[in-house]
Amino acid sequence: MIDFFIPLEDWINIGFERVSYFLSPFLRAASGFLGTLIDGFETLLLWPPEIVIMTVVALLVWWLANYRLAIFAFVGLLLTAGLDIWAPTMSTVALALSGTAVSLLVGIPLGIFASQSKVVERILRPIMDFMQTLPSFVYLIPAVMFFGMGKVSALVAIMIFAMPPAVRLTTLGIREVSGEMVEAARAFGSGRWQTLKDVQLPLALPTIMAGVNQCIMMALAMTVIASMIGGGGLGNVVLRSMQTLNIGMGAVGGLGIVILAILLDRLTESISKKMKKD
Repeated sequence: MIDFFIPLEDWINIGFERVSYFLSPFLRAASGFLGTLIDGFETLLLWPPEIVIMTVVALLVWWLANYRLAIFAFVGLLLTAGLDIWAPTMSTVALALSGTAVSLLVGIPLGIFASQSKVVERILRPIMDFMQTLPSFVYLIPAVMFFGMGKVSALVAIMIFAMPPAVRLTTLGIREVSGEMVEAARAFGSGRWQTLKDVQLPLALPTIMAGVNQCIMMALAMTVIASMIGGGGLGNVVLRSMQTLNIGMGAVGGLGIVILAILLDRLTESISKKMKKD
C-alpha cells in the first residue's frame, strides 16, 4: 500500500531546514555575538589568579549584601579551587551570567511592553505558558538545529528557558503599582512613559528583582542540562560522572553547583530586600 502522507516529523524537519536557510545570515551574526560574549566572560574570570577573583567577589558581595554572605562566597570559591573544579566553575558562571544577561535584555523590555498594552500581554501569555510547560530537554532541540553543538546553542537554550520569569514578574510588578500613585503622577503633568520611568519602574523594582532571581536560578539549572550539547562547565563534570558511574566526581560537581546557586540566590535576595527598604 502506497503511503500518501508525509509523517509529521518530516514536515517539522523540512520546516526547520527552510527557516535555517533563510535565517542563516542572522544566525551567523547572532552566533558570533553570543560566542564573543561567553568567551569574554570566561576570559575575565579565568585570566586573573584564583585568589584575586575570590577577593574581588567577596568584596563585591559584602558591598551588595553583607559580610556573612561575603565570607560564604570566599570560602565557597576557595573550596572549588581546592577540589580542582575552579575552571569548570568559572565556565558555568560565565555561561549562566551570559544566559541571564541575554534573557533579561529581552525579557524585561517585553514585560514592560506587556504591562502597557493588553494586546501584547494577550499575545505573550500563551507563549510564556508554552515555554514554561515545555520539558527542559526539548529546549535543546531547536538550539542545536539552528546553532549546532557548542556553548552558543547552550546559551540559546538557557535564554529561552530562563526568560519567562523575567517577562511575567516585570509585567506583574508594574501592574501592581497603586493606581493612586499613577494618577497623582499624571495629575502633575507626567506623560505615560515618564510615569512609567519615574513612578512605576522604581516601585516595581523589588518584584522585577524577584524575576531576576528566578531567571538566574533557572539559567544555572539549565547549564547542567546544556552540558549534553557542549555547554561544558560543572554540568560536563556531572555528565561525565554519570557516563562513568563515578559517584565522587558527580558529588564534587554537584557541590560546586550548590555553592553557586546559594551564593547567587542569597545575593539577589539581599539586593531585593535593600530595594524594598529604600
